[in-house]
Amino acid sequence: MKHLRGRSTRTALAVIGIAAVLATSACSINTANNSGASSADGSMLVAADNGSPTFERNFNPFSTSKRVTATYMYEPLQVINTLDGEATPFLATGYTQPDAKTVVYTIRTGVKWSDGEDFTPADVAFTFNLIKETPALDNKGMWQHIESLEVDGDTVVFHLSSEDVPAASIIDQQLIVPEHIWKDVEDPLTFTNEDPIATGPYVLDTFTPNEYTLKKNEGYWQADKVAVEKLVLPAANSQLDVVNNGYDWAYAFITDVDGTWVKADEQHNKYWFPPGGTIALVPNLTKAPYNDVNFRQGLSLALDRDKIATDAEQGYVEAAGQSGLLLPNQDAWLSADLPNGGEVAQDANAALSAFEKAGYTMDGDKLVDASGAQASINIMTANGYTDWLQGLQTVQSQLGAIGIDVKLSQPQPAAYYESLGNGDFDMAMTGFGGTGSVFQDMNLLLNSEFATPLGTTTTGNFGRFSNADTDALLARFKASTDEAEQKTIAAELEQTVYDQLPVISMFYGGLWGLYSDANYTGWPSADDPYAPPNTYNSTPLLILTNLEKAK
Repeated sequence: MKHLRGRSTRTALAVIGIAAVLATSACSINTANNSGASSADGSMLVAADNGSPTFERNFNPFSTSKRVTATYMYEPLQVINTLDGEATPFLATGYTQPDAKTVVYTIRTGVKWSDGEDFTPADVAFTFNLIKETPALDNKGMWQHIESLEVDGDTVVFHLSSEDVPAASIIDQQLIVPEHIWKDVEDPLTFTNEDPIATGPYVLDTFTPNEYTLKKNEGYWQADKVAVEKLVLPAANSQLDVVNNGYDWAYAFITDVDGTWVKADEQHNKYWFPPGGTIALVPNLTKAPYNDVNFRQGLSLALDRDKIATDAEQGYVEAAGQSGLLLPNQDAWLSADLPNGGEVAQDANAALSAFEKAGYTMDGDKLVDASGAQASINIMTANGYTDWLQGLQTVQSQLGAIGIDVKLSQPQPAAYYESLGNGDFDMAMTGFGGTGSVFQDMNLLLNSEFATPLGTTTTGNFGRFSNADTDALLARFKASTDEAEQKTIAAELEQTVYDQLPVISMFYGGLWGLYSDANYTGWPSADDPYAPPNTYNSTPLLILTNLEKAK
């Protein structure tokens, strides 16, 4: 899963999966910015990477501190469009699943590493065995799904550890490294890979602590699809820089995007903020009164999600339904049995009825339990996530209106994630979904396997929901190769999310894509959603092989 997190006063936004952070603190405008959008040499100015405050030369594709653009150079077997789950073949031409425990990838021929060496299926096998031998490199948990693998001609055969049809969508995403380079790396975990050898559309060009550039890989196996000759990546990308200095592509939440970004170039500056995950309140189900579904229903019915969404994200995103799906991305999976498509309207009277079933009644202007004590809850968010805080302040007001004393806590991000993982909270604001896979989203949200202490990980069943019937449904979903059966199971899981409220969904988290079509066209949009607009992970490969020079 990719975790959604809030926008900070010093960052644009860190979203699904990893932190795509753009510093908004004051900084000088660098020389690259002064040159305008794209220069005559076919370059593109991109706000994708951010120095802290300067760049470290680290292009290790396994490292958590790698440069963002390592994923513009290293390719996976297939790239998953996280908006709809569709896979585009890259280093594999596709795969077959002869049964639910076997995945067979056909590896693309005619591909060369950027040093001229041939790419082969052996490189794929080497990469997967490397992350098995050094588990800290396995940041997507590949070997939780794989029993063994073998090369067979132009194919790599993966034998799975169980009937696990969705495992292919995870195996798809592993970045592949060259055996002839990495077999001699003494410590692949700390290796900074300063001069990366890769198969992708770009290779490293120049590097300084304040700016680096990537140039087109002329030997790329689909070089005819790569229109941008050079990517320019400054270390400082303030909102002021992005708006005023001719950026072609940025990932940033900007206040009043029409009055800032669009106004700076009304003819060419565009934006697209599709939903990339769901922001929700997560009750700790191991604690009273949050372990009472009636209490959770009362909380849900007391909320005006439209107002929460508007207050948190300035009207850029929609209120979320209670299906557990990311809509409209996953509309095709939405159960027809959910009332109003899973949307929950604010209803104070129904909320009070639900609270009464949980043992709480109104006493004057306070909601109290049988002893007369006022209902009091603490909701945790991370310090600096200002949009989430704004949404929670609205939640605080709405729950206060029906007599609940709501306190907000804001630990620093590291402490926030540790509290989530350890279950040291009453309620928390967090995000879920956005993998592109209904199974993966539901599994991470509902499976009791993920309801145990998780340390500082940023994904999992933080509310500790545990239900044997739900686990059985997920196991059936995991083993099914029939889409009709999968959708029937998904409908039951959606009903569980709707009825049991393991999370209280509030609004969809946006992907804050800004782009200019002055120099390049073919950007993803609502009319052509072939990729999310983010500048991080592997989905930029879909964009960088789709753009064309403006006519």
